[in-house]
Amino acid sequence: MKKLVLMAAVLGAIVSCKPKQSLVTTSINRKTQVSLKGDWVINGVEYAGSEYFKVTSFEIADAKCFEGSEWHLVSNNDSGNVALKKAGCPTYASDIKWYVTDENQMVLKFIKDGEKPRKVVSGYILIVSNVTENSFDLTNKVQVGNSAGKVVYHFKRK
Repeated sequence: MKKLVLMAAVLGAIVSCKPKQSLVTTSINRKTQVSLKGDWVINGVEYAGSEYFKVTSFEIADAKCFEGSEWHLVSNNDSGNVALKKAGCPTYASDIKWYVTDENQMVLKFIKDGEKPRKVVSGYILIVSNVTENSFDLTNKVQVGNSAGKVVYHFKRK
């Protein structure tokens, strides 16, 4: 009996000393994130085959419906909001949580009314590129027809 208790204690000590592994392996690119702070409008959406295929962006609306959408990005608490306003498209507004990784990837989550951001486990990873004081691009990898494609959202500062 003493051996069993001793083995259980040793096993417990070994298991409890195992180092914890982080789920997030990338760090935040604060410089890029701060440069994206502010109010933005998407002034263009491009993807190959756009004249033949419709692509639903973020499971919300057709990608072209995001043209003219307004984005408010707050860098110090990784929050903001998005509003679609294009005529002929569904109206949509949502709070968001976002951050930019050292690999220049924007991690983006849409937060529904009444939802706690930390409870939202799904989101999108977009590539941030061409960042200037007054513009930047986000690229989303999507399925277009039967092949992989990219949707590029061109942002302009309001």
